[in-house]
Parts: sequence; C-alpha cells; structure tokens
Amino acid sequence: MVNSSGRNFKPISTNDINTAIQDAQKTFDSGIWSKAPPIARSKVLSRLARILEERVPDIARLESLQTGRTIREMNAQLRRLPDWLDYYAALLRTRQDFIAPTQGKLMNYVQRVPLGVVAQITPFNHPLLIAIKKIAPALAAGNSIIVKPSEQAPLTVLEFAKMALEAGLPPGVLSIIPGPGHTVGKTIISNPLIRKVDITAGTQTGRTLGSIVGSNLAAYTAELGGKAPIIIFDDADLDSAVNGAAFASFIASGQTCVSGTRIIVANQIYDAFLDKFLTKVRSIRARMGDPMNPNSTMGSVISGRELDRIEGMVGRTRGRVLEGGERMSGVSELDGFDFSGGSFFPPTVVTDVGVEDELWREEVFGPVVVVKRFTDEAEGVALANASQYGLGAGIWTTDLSRGHRVAAGIDAGICWVNTHHRNDPSSPWGGMKQSGIGRENGLEAFEAYTQSKSTIVNLASSEETRIADDWFAEGDVVRRYG
Repeated sequence: MVNSSGRNFKPISTNDINTAIQDAQKTFDSGIWSKAPPIARSKVLSRLARILEERVPDIARLESLQTGRTIREMNAQLRRLPDWLDYYAALLRTRQDFIAPTQGKLMNYVQRVPLGVVAQITPFNHPLLIAIKKIAPALAAGNSIIVKPSEQAPLTVLEFAKMALEAGLPPGVLSIIPGPGHTVGKTIISNPLIRKVDITAGTQTGRTLGSIVGSNLAAYTAELGGKAPIIIFDDADLDSAVNGAAFASFIASGQTCVSGTRIIVANQIYDAFLDKFLTKVRSIRARMGDPMNPNSTMGSVISGRELDRIEGMVGRTRGRVLEGGERMSGVSELDGFDFSGGSFFPPTVVTDVGVEDELWREEVFGPVVVVKRFTDEAEGVALANASQYGLGAGIWTTDLSRGHRVAAGIDAGICWVNTHHRNDPSSPWGGMKQSGIGRENGLEAFEAYTQSKSTIVNLASSEETRIADDWFAEGDVVRRYG
C-alpha cells in the first residue's frame, strides 16, 4: 500500500486498509484540503497537469509494459489526460453557488461541499485514464480519496500519486491501495467512513459492490459493461465507416466498455462493407508485433486467463468466423516478435450470429465483433437496442436528420454520429440499463462528489422577527410563514 505521505505497508492487511481510511478521514477533518479555497485547489490541479504533461512519454511506456497495449495507443491517450485536471481546475475558478428563491424575508444560499472520504475502484484496460477521470473531480470537490487500481495494472496510478505530492497536494488526501478486488476492494468499500464509491467494472461486480455500498447508505457511481452497436446506413461514406468501425472495434484490443462489438449494416451495402472491413482487419493483423514498436497496430489482451475466456466464447458461437478466432502464435510479419510469449488474440470477425448467441449478448472484452444485416431504420434501431447494455453506440450516415433521429431512439448514454470513442472532460460519460448508474466527466461528476448545503438567513428586522417567531403568543394572530 502506498499513500501520499510516502509510507509503504507490505503485506496489506485489513487493519492496514482501515488505518489508511481513518488517516484519510483525519486529513479531511483537518480542512487542509477539504476547506482550502477553491483557487488553492485549482492551482494544485493545474500544477499537476503540467507535471503529468512533461512525463507522458515515460508514463506511456510504463502503461504499455503493464497492459500489453501498443505504445502508439498509450502515447495518444495519455497526452489527453492533463485536460481532465485542467478542466476541473478551471471549473473551480468559474463555477458559482446560488441563492434559492426562498419566500419571505429570508436569504437561502446553497453551497456544494465535499462528501468526505471517497473510494474509487479502477480497471486494467485504461489504468491512468479512468483513474484520472475519477480523481480529478473528487479532488476538485475537496474530498479525500482512496483508490484501488487493478492488481493487473497499478503502476501508473502509483506514479501519479507521487506527481500529486510534487504538485502540492497535502499528504493523506490521495491514497493508493493496490490489491485484488475480492479482498482489498471489498474491505475498502465496506468501511462505514467511505461516503461514496465510484467503480468501473463488469456488471456483475457492479451489482455485488452496489449491495455493500447501499448497506452503508453511501453514494454510488458505476460504469459497467457494454455491448456497443454500430449502425451503418446505406448512405454512409463507406471508407470512413470501415475505418471508424475498425477503430471502434479493435482499439485497446477490444478491451473497452464502449468497444464496437455489434456492427449492424444496411442490407444494400452489406457485401461492400464486409469486403472492405475484412481487408482492413487483415491489414491490422499483418502489422501486429512488439507492442513497444511504434508501427505495431494492436497489442495483447491483459492476461492468459482472459485469452482463454475470449477464445472459448468464439469457439462456442454458432456464427461463422470469417477472420481470426484463435490465439496467435509464431512470429510477427512486422518485426519478428514472438506472439507465443504473450496473450495475443487477432482481430476477429463473426457473421450469421443470432441475437440469442453469446457473442451478441455478452461482453467479450477482446477484439471480437459480430456483423449483422438490417433492412430498414426501424430494424436497425431495434437490433441496436436488443441488448441488456446501454453504454455507447455509433451511427454512420450522411443524413444528419437521420443521425439525430436514430441517436434519440437508441438506449445508450453516449451516441456518436460519424465517429466513435470520442471523450472529453466536459462530456458526461455513463450508461443506461445494465451499463451502470451515474456519470463521469463534466459538471455532473463534480456535483456527484459534493452535496448541497443550504444556509437560510433571516433578513427581517428584530421587531418583525420577535412578532413572527413568537409562535405561542396569546391571541389569534398568524405568526410566521414559509
């Protein structure tokens, strides 16, 4: 366990975890961060953004080494992360509390105040991105934070905590506790001092942890599973749609909750799309190699266990596997890299899949997509919504009226039109149905890490107050209102 005071505890015990949470509560109660002026918190976040900006190349290399994702992906992704810190730094300088329109001679001012100690459970697929998406608004709001990163990819989150200290974050405000979710994670969120839990995980994990959080009457945000559809209409720019679908499907080796896993193509262009899409897939496969090679197109999945699971799901399908479908071995055509030493699965395309098939229904979390035809707009929307999940969705069309109309009809928290996987600190991010509750990003995330506090001040004169508030005075007189 590492916290922002620099202490190390090995091995981690339940007592260690509870002690860290108690320390975080003491830090919160001290007011050193929770009651610091917004401008002071803003300056720390801005300094942290600049420190992170300078260290992106080193952090990207570490991120690639621990996840198996390609260095080209990590360099691109991590360059965006200072934006989240800058956004919430700016929000602290510009947001305003408000005066409620309370009746009578009263002034009711409403402030947003921090919750206390909050816990964040982050995954392996975007280790630092998802952590910062949660940490930035929580810090801006003035909370003390306990982060449990994935035990499979904790290193960059630990490095970030060191940067936070360097930027001037007081010790004890941000603590990182690595370890398995089923032990360390559950111990953290079970502590009654935790006032909010924010997780990114699978849907079943979200249900399990949510029941624990609920028993403590703590707030809960959960970004859970996804099965994003991509609807491609017959008027779409075909090359753009092919490129966009390939990016949506295979970035991060398909290990994202908004991965485009169900490609739904208009019957009129189905054959033309599939021909071009398979050509793109073969090109991606041919240029896979050492993830540290900047020319390598796609990296590994996170572990051998996940590799087995992905291969098993493809093996059980009743659909037709057109490309991929089996783990990779041998050496790379690109650079001679030996795939047998890692958990590599090729980009995989499956057709003739029914809506009852496991590959249609369940999250693969790997580079596997199914492609299905549709005949008209209504069927396309119905197929997109034929899922228990509702996180992300993509629409490709040159008819923007149709784009708006179809986006309105899709049950998803995020819809992209003629693009995919665009993310911004100002844009709310979260799902419908079984894809979770609450939102990351934007003002919504900041407010979710705060609670409102009303202060009501009587503005009446002493004489007016004396009469109005003498409720038990003799006589038939209405004493107060509101």
